[in-house]
Amino acid sequence: MRVFDFDGTIYDGESLFDLYMFSARYEPKVLRHLAPVLRYAVQYKMGRATLAQMERGVGGVTCDYLHDVAASRRILRLDGAAPDAGLAGEAAIAEGVSALVNEFWNRHMDRIKPWYEPRPDDVILTASFDVTVGEACRRLGLNRLVSSTVDPRTMRVTCLNFNTNKPKRFREVVGPDTVIDEFYTDSRFDQPMIDMARTAFMVSGNRITQVK
Repeated sequence: MRVFDFDGTIYDGESLFDLYMFSARYEPKVLRHLAPVLRYAVQYKMGRATLAQMERGVGGVTCDYLHDVAASRRILRLDGAAPDAGLAGEAAIAEGVSALVNEFWNRHMDRIKPWYEPRPDDVILTASFDVTVGEACRRLGLNRLVSSTVDPRTMRVTCLNFNTNKPKRFREVVGPDTVIDEFYTDSRFDQPMIDMARTAFMVSGNRITQVK
């Protein structure tokens, strides 16, 4: 089994940040969420916030962001159809997020690095969200994704697949006794996953170096 980190590994960049900036082109209101997310990230890096506090804080900001996306008529028009005035609540949120994510990947699938050749049994392991990276995986023909998760009914974050959560989530989703033949990442923060794998590779741009 091959397991790949997504952002910076097979995707050239940070897809969540790219999606955020892409959405701001259509709905400038979302820019108000940038400072809170950066604040939570800095606090966590400096040891002033726990992972649980990060989950609560980032979860709240993400929910507010997704509701702004859902309320944007310009984003709803991205799918080529007029917004459905009859939709409300959960259905309206889902329509807005779907329109944004589809258009984003229409324009960003070429950021998947050319060295990556997907196989049906590949696993993508990422801190990014299922509602965003899931569409990229679908287009790549992949159906095994271990990611941060969002409740599709409320758009609230239910899990951040970050740091020490990664190996825990991997075992829960893929199986506790699963053997990782090859693991690819761009960050030493994934050392717990490197330790689990038979062989591991560090990715920098399109350069791949075996580290285990």
